[in-house]
Amino acid sequence: MSRWGKFWMVAALLGVVGMAFRVSWNALKDVARAIGADPLAAGLYPLVVDGLMALALVAALVLTGADRRFALRVLGGYTAASLVLNYVHGLVPALHGGGRVRLADWAPAHYALVLLASCLPVGSIFFGSDLVAKVLHHRPEPAENDQTTANRSTPDLPEPAEAAPVSADGQSADPAPTAEPTPVPVEVAPVRPVRAVAAVASRPRRSTGSLPQSARAKVPTRTAEELLAEARSATADWPEAELTAERIRAAVRTSADRARTLRDTLKAERTNTPPAAGTDDGGAEDGESAA
Repeated sequence: MSRWGKFWMVAALLGVVGMAFRVSWNALKDVARAIGADPLAAGLYPLVVDGLMALALVAALVLTGADRRFALRVLGGYTAASLVLNYVHGLVPALHGGGRVRLADWAPAHYALVLLASCLPVGSIFFGSDLVAKVLHHRPEPAENDQTTANRSTPDLPEPAEAAPVSADGQSADPAPTAEPTPVPVEVAPVRPVRAVAAVASRPRRSTGSLPQSARAKVPTRTAEELLAEARSATADWPEAELTAERIRAAVRTSADRARTLRDTLKAERTNTPPAAGTDDGGAEDGESAA
């Protein structure tokens, strides 16, 4: 709701409360004259009863917990008492002329109404003082800062480790520990009213070179027969149209020359024809890695 909407709503509420107070003021004044109050006291009597109702309502909006429930009980009690006295004022026409009259024909009811009307001013002093003291000593709980709550609830997690660099030939770089670079502070201008913490820039780890040949794992060698057997197993369910040197090379991980030789040999086996003259079917070892 906009600011003007709230303003007009509060203004309308105050208008309704003011008119209701004026209607109740006439009845309470006549009841006060009936129990023996002078004209000045009778004119102030409605302020004592309905005024405490307004005070209890404000206290209920400010207080919390048990104090708020106490303010609501005071508000409810004085509202009920004002309603009873207004009801009696409507039932007894003699009250409208003012003066000392009986509030009820039945004696116990008359005495009870006189006791109620006489106790309301004393109760206003007691309950009003108590409510004001509770409001003055009320300390609302401070709302926790969102940033503080987030910092307290979030665990401190370790920083993720940096990935080891990889050299151009696919081998991991030298894992030997290197000296940590000196952090370089970056000056950051302070931002008011919050102090900025200087950020620390970390340098990325540089590659120290590839592994020497002696430290690399040796590629196992295969004879021509082992390579041919592996190619037969890998291409057993391949159609002849897909029996290409590139696919064979990727399947058995060999060189392009060996892959062409295996292609010719496998096609020759499928057609029951001898391989081509240039086929290398010797026992040389396959020491070449895949391109």
